Amino acid sequence: MDLTHINSQGRAKMVDVSEKEDTAREAIAIASIYMKKETLERIKEGGIKKGDVLSVAQVGGIMGAKNTSQIIPMCHPINISGCDISFELDSEKNKIDIKAKAKTVGKTGIEMEALTAVSTAALTIYDMCKAIDREMIISDIMLVEKSGGKSGLFQRKNI
Repeated sequence: MDLTHINSQGRAKMVDVSEKEDTAREAIAIASIYMKKETLERIKEGGIKKGDVLSVAQVGGIMGAKNTSQIIPMCHPINISGCDISFELDSEKNKIDIKAKAKTVGKTGIEMEALTAVSTAALTIYDMCKAIDREMIISDIMLVEKSGGKSGLFQRKNI
């Protein structure tokens, strides 16, 4: 399989998508952030001095999705038609699972936006809680599902 982001001289390029058809596209990505039990409890109770961690992380994740093309070098700027982020708090494993669903109608995109959304949300949680827990671990960032475009449907198996 040829890499579309490499030119004939072997250097990076932005792919020309001008000939592609506009299609409805949707992507779902997930991530997890592990933390100390006390950190998770303080998030649940609203005891983090910087504010409501999950509300800020939700806004941060959406902002990350909207700015993906500014931080990932070969991403095209796209019009995002929707982005939602949800959180599941797991007290047994002391983690927060993050899920982002992003949508667009266009010639390219939306996987990187969904992945950037969960990454930014996780980083926002880390930033808001680092004063009490510098050992948090962000992990398991992955695309779960993608639809639309020439490549069609992708669904990760065995999550």
